[in-house]
Amino acid sequence: MGKKWEAMEALFKPRALAVIGASDNPLKLGSHVMRSLMEGGYPGAIYPVNPGKEEILGIKAYASLREIQGPIDLGVIVLPAEQVPRIIQECGEKGAKAIVLITAGFKEIEDRKGRELQEEIFRLAETYGIKIIGPNTFGVVNLHYPMYASFTPEFSQVKKGKISFISQSGGMSHLLAFLAMKKNLGLSKIVGLGNRCNVDFWDMLEYLNEDPETQVVAMYLEGVDEPRKLVEVARSMDKRKPIVAYKVGISSNSDRASQFHTGSLAGKYEIYLGAFRQAGILSVQSSEELLDTAKALCLSLLPKGNRVAVLSGQAGPGMAACDVCEKEGLSIPLFSAETQKRINTLLPPLAIRTNPVDMGPAWYDSKAIRGIVEAVLEDQGIDAILLCMMYASANRPAVGMLAESLTQLERRKPILCCISAPEGIWDEEIQKLEASGIPNFQTPERAAKALANLTQYRMTYQRK
Repeated sequence: MGKKWEAMEALFKPRALAVIGASDNPLKLGSHVMRSLMEGGYPGAIYPVNPGKEEILGIKAYASLREIQGPIDLGVIVLPAEQVPRIIQECGEKGAKAIVLITAGFKEIEDRKGRELQEEIFRLAETYGIKIIGPNTFGVVNLHYPMYASFTPEFSQVKKGKISFISQSGGMSHLLAFLAMKKNLGLSKIVGLGNRCNVDFWDMLEYLNEDPETQVVAMYLEGVDEPRKLVEVARSMDKRKPIVAYKVGISSNSDRASQFHTGSLAGKYEIYLGAFRQAGILSVQSSEELLDTAKALCLSLLPKGNRVAVLSGQAGPGMAACDVCEKEGLSIPLFSAETQKRINTLLPPLAIRTNPVDMGPAWYDSKAIRGIVEAVLEDQGIDAILLCMMYASANRPAVGMLAESLTQLERRKPILCCISAPEGIWDEEIQKLEASGIPNFQTPERAAKALANLTQYRMTYQRK
C-alpha cells in the first residue's frame, strides 16, 4: 500500500525499536517508556540508547543508534528538544520508518525557537520518509500487538477490544483509558497526536479504516489546521466503522488554551459541528459520552427508528430514562394491542403496565420478565429497549435470570441497560450481557443518551 502504509505499520507493529533517552532512573521518562514496553510484553527487539549506560533494566544499552547492528522500524525519543533534529537524522540513516517523539518544547510553546525546531524536524522527517507521532505526546499504544510506546506502564492493564482512540491530549488519553479500565471496556489503539508534526487525524483515520482490530474510532480534538481534509477522509471511510468526536473549545478560554497546548488552530466550534455533520462524524459533549457512545456503537445493534420501550425494575429510573429519551427526540409510544395484552397477563394491575413498564412485581418471576421482553421485541412499533434494574437484596436473583433469558433470545433490536449494584454484585451477569451485545451503563440517563446517539448515527450519519 505504499511507503505511508509501511510507516504506519512500523508505528503500530514495529519488529524492532530503539528508545533514545532510555534510562533506569524512575525520575526520568525514559525509564517509564522502557517499563511500558517490557511490562506490556512487546514481542520485538528493544534497543535502549544511552551513552552513559551499558545495560538498562537488564537489556544491553547502546551509546548511539549507529552502534545498533540490527535494523529498527521505530524510534521512541525522550531527549531534550534541542537534541531531537540530530536524532531524527540518525533514525533516518538507520532506516527507521516512524518515530514517537515524546519530547515537548516545540510549536506548543510561546517561543519562536519552538516553532523553528518543529519546522526543522518536519523537513528532516520528509527528507527521510519518516512519520512522526508528536512532538509533545504521551506516546502510542497497540493493545493487540502488543506495543506500549508510552511513559505510562499502566496502559498494559487496559483490556483488548475494538475501540481506537485518537487524541490531541495526553491527559485525555489517560482519562479515557482509565475510564475504560473501570468499565472493563476494551480498546484497540490509543494515539496521542500531540503537535501533529506530519501525522494528523486524517492519517490515523485512513489507517484505522483498514485496521481489522478497530470497529469504532473515538477522537478528542482541540483543533485542526485543515478541517476540509478531515471531512474528505471521514466521508470516504467504511460506513460500518463509526467515528465519534469530542471537540472542546466552546468557551473563549478553552479555545485560546488549545492554541498553546498543542499549537492547534481551534476555530469556531459551530464550524466544526457543521464539518462533522458533513463527514458523518457523530459529535458528543463530554468524555463520558464519548466513551459511552463508542461502547454502544461497538457492542450494540443499531435501531431502525426512534421508538423506544422503557422497561424498569423500579419506576423512578424508568422515568429518568424517559425524560432523556424525549429530550433527545426519541419516542416512547404505546404498545400494540397484542403486546399490551401479553404484558397485562404477566404483571398485576397494581404495576405500571404501559410504556414505560414497571416490572417491579415480577422480581421473582423470570418467566414474566422474559415474557415481557419477548413481547416488546416482537412489537413492530418498537425499535429499541431501555432496561433498568437497581439492586435491592430482595431482587438479587433477578438479574441472573434476566441475563440468562436475554442471552438466549434471538434479537433484531438493540437492548441497552442500566443495571446497577454494589461492587462485586451482578458483575458476572453484566459481563455476560455485554459479551452478547447488550451494553450496560452506570445511570439510566447515560443509557438513554447512548441510545439516542445510536439512533442519530443510524438515521442521520450512517453513510449509504
